[in-house]
Amino acid sequence: MAAGEKPYRVYRGGRTKGKVPLQRRVDAPRRDTGRRDGAPPDGGRSVHRRQRRRWSWKRRIGVGLIVLLFVLVVWGVAGYLALRSGVSSAHERLPAGTQSALTKQNGLLLSHSSTILLLGTDHSSLAARATDKHSDSIMLLRTDPGRHRLVYLSIPRDLRVSIPGHGDDKINAAFQLGGPTLAIRTIADFTGLPVNHIVIVDFGDFESLIDKVGGIDINVPEPILSNRFDCPYSSSSRCQQWQGWRFRKGVQHMNGHRALIYSRIRENRLNPAESDVTRGERQQQVMQALLSKMSGPGMFFRLPFVGGDLLKPITTDLSENDFLQLGWIKFRAGSVLHCRLGGTDQGGGYLTSSEDNLNVIQMVQGNSAPQPPKPGSGPYGAGCVTGPQQFK
Repeated sequence: MAAGEKPYRVYRGGRTKGKVPLQRRVDAPRRDTGRRDGAPPDGGRSVHRRQRRRWSWKRRIGVGLIVLLFVLVVWGVAGYLALRSGVSSAHERLPAGTQSALTKQNGLLLSHSSTILLLGTDHSSLAARATDKHSDSIMLLRTDPGRHRLVYLSIPRDLRVSIPGHGDDKINAAFQLGGPTLAIRTIADFTGLPVNHIVIVDFGDFESLIDKVGGIDINVPEPILSNRFDCPYSSSSRCQQWQGWRFRKGVQHMNGHRALIYSRIRENRLNPAESDVTRGERQQQVMQALLSKMSGPGMFFRLPFVGGDLLKPITTDLSENDFLQLGWIKFRAGSVLHCRLGGTDQGGGYLTSSEDNLNVIQMVQGNSAPQPPKPGSGPYGAGCVTGPQQFK
């Protein structure tokens, strides 16, 4: 040791003037020191970069399901709000006092039977009594969730019944004389079935409703050549040569206009045995196909866009929750029963009620097994058939 040199080194505290020299850059090449214990050379600090972990397929599926669920919830809420807007407008079109004639629903539609009166009219203004027309079609839809069944009951519009306060007349005259309120009371008194809800369809806008749901599929039981009405041509000469509306036999897709024509045909020139009762059966087909389309899964994705306009042709007391329940009942229905009341043609355009109508009401209520019209009962025979089978 040199003279005057201390055996230790003195370090001074405080800041160093100027820049502090770096010990070593991280990316600088390391000097091989021959060490194998993993320690950095010269006592330096080593830096390790963590590799990003890839998402597993389970995690990706989980996140995808959460996103899908969120989109479905948002879509469902948007569709519900659009439907509620349309239902609110449909309630406003219902004449005052109509709900007083309805029998209050016991519980939910999902768990209790309910009877819905379906009226078709070709006049949109229900308040204009002076120009109101007869109800063009009369039908009862009875839900039977206990049996997972829907029942359609057609009532001939020319059936002679007692109208409260007006004596005997055609059953469709009740709508003209007293609007939906009198129609409800007349039909409830005649059938003995309490009417819980009412739906009035304006045939003037009916075709737009079918177009909004994308059309419907109808199974036409036999070829049809109608009488001449609503000529599709603007030229009078072409209308004179036109023979009528034609429908081939079998399943076919119909737009709103085509479905409306099909439901209004009163005479089939290829089958003179058809009657106004047969027209009621076609209306049942159209209504059932429309309900199936409106309660189908495809409507869920279109509801936010068409929900507000979907009920424009409809006047009803049904709430938005009732419509959703009705759609679920229609979806779960395992069987469909088609029934009709009948009568005897007594001339003058009137039908006298058949004795078999009482038995049909029992079939509608599920108190007896469905039976088709009796052989030889003619085109106005009363009875019920199950499924897609047609009346003979």
